[in-house]
Amino acid sequence: MDQVTKAPTSLKPASRPSPVRVKKLGHIVLQVRNLEESVKFYTEILNFRVSDNATVGGIFLTGVGDHHTIGLFPSDGDKAEFPPEGAVRLHHFAFQVDSMDELFEIRKYLQERGIPLVWEGRRAMGGHTSVEFLDPNGYHVELYCDMDQLQPGQPSRPRNPNAKYDTLEKSRDNPKPPTW
Repeated sequence: MDQVTKAPTSLKPASRPSPVRVKKLGHIVLQVRNLEESVKFYTEILNFRVSDNATVGGIFLTGVGDHHTIGLFPSDGDKAEFPPEGAVRLHHFAFQVDSMDELFEIRKYLQERGIPLVWEGRRAMGGHTSVEFLDPNGYHVELYCDMDQLQPGQPSRPRNPNAKYDTLEKSRDNPKPPTW
């Protein structure tokens, strides 16, 4: 492994605070087995639209706003060697939607198309409610609403480890308390 791609094993102590102030995740680029199938999934199921064609064979997709949110680039098709189970790899990525009502509509839409959910309900960390599923390449996709918003210096709200809101209905019927 060359020096450029090798992760640092230790970092020098900072002589000053970092100037980095991340605002949002800008975009994600995925290596996919079947470009056409992946474009179809993200445009028909998740309502993205094609914003551009890359000169090297990929496709860029947008939701609202930025030129692209997702880049899809072909791998070696069915021969592509994705990381084996247990390897270090991407766990999931998430897109915000407007409301709980929209999540109910999305869940029904996914079920009508035979797309099984990996998870639905409210997460303890962040307090957001989501539906989660796999794309055709096995990437874990999360659609969520109502994540707790933190201001600089504000700690996270305490969470209740005993609360089990593992359906959209339980999340809707048990609103987050103000002190969550």
